[in-house]
Amino acid sequence: MSLAHDLQFAVEIARSAGRVAMRHYGLVERLTKTHATTTAEAVTEGDRATQRHIVEALRRRFPSDGIVGEENDAGDAITFDCHDPDGRNWVIDPIDGTNNFISGIGIWAVCMGLLDRGMPVLGVVYDVTRDQVYCAAKGEGAWLGDKRITAPTTPMSDSSVLMLTSNLINKDGYCPGWVNAWMGQTNWKIRIFGSAAVEAVQVGAGVAHAAITVNGKLWDCVAPAAIVFEAGGVLTDLQGKPIFPYDLRHYSGAKVPFLAAGRAAQDELLRHIAENP
Repeated sequence: MSLAHDLQFAVEIARSAGRVAMRHYGLVERLTKTHATTTAEAVTEGDRATQRHIVEALRRRFPSDGIVGEENDAGDAITFDCHDPDGRNWVIDPIDGTNNFISGIGIWAVCMGLLDRGMPVLGVVYDVTRDQVYCAAKGEGAWLGDKRITAPTTPMSDSSVLMLTSNLINKDGYCPGWVNAWMGQTNWKIRIFGSAAVEAVQVGAGVAHAAITVNGKLWDCVAPAAIVFEAGGVLTDLQGKPIFPYDLRHYSGAKVPFLAAGRAAQDELLRHIAENP
């Protein structure tokens, strides 16, 4: 069954959600949330208003679909409304890059991904301030606006761009050796945007050979995964094991570290990670 109409609808909702977020951009107070982690994370009323907008639209159009969202209005839990974890479930990050959003740095995105039987089959990452829509659906190709995009097909080289997220401290509380090794060299071009989704879709767009997120959550990777997969790339955990199909049962915000990469770059990066723990 074609997902073309679902993708068109998701793009329209992401764009309208971006307009909601822009009403709050640069005007919000930094709040905090502590669900599923011992570290307070940033959130704003802009995040919550944007998620409310998306959820209301999805429930009107797809009343039987489940929804997983990064926020709830109280800030003490995620939104988890999945009566069938093995069915169709939307995974939402209303503002990916909240610290950028608060600071007035124009790199943040509205993210909507669809899991079907745990597999990412549709994704939209809307880079709002640049008005750039990255999107894909299974069998429909991957797109940046009206331009079809493809992940890199070449190995890592001196001209490769490698995206890293800003929080690189692992679950043991230290910076892994591979981060230090990569930061200490000048061949690969290291870039940090502060939005895991915007970074990851650069792989699908053929801009970056890889993007690594150490402390991401499910909503950081479902939408980009759908785009990277449809663009011919790969997305795994940091040991090269598949993340999908993802078992949504009992999900409450656990971390989902991931590597998005072109196929020819993946093995070299995984080897570096394994050799430099």
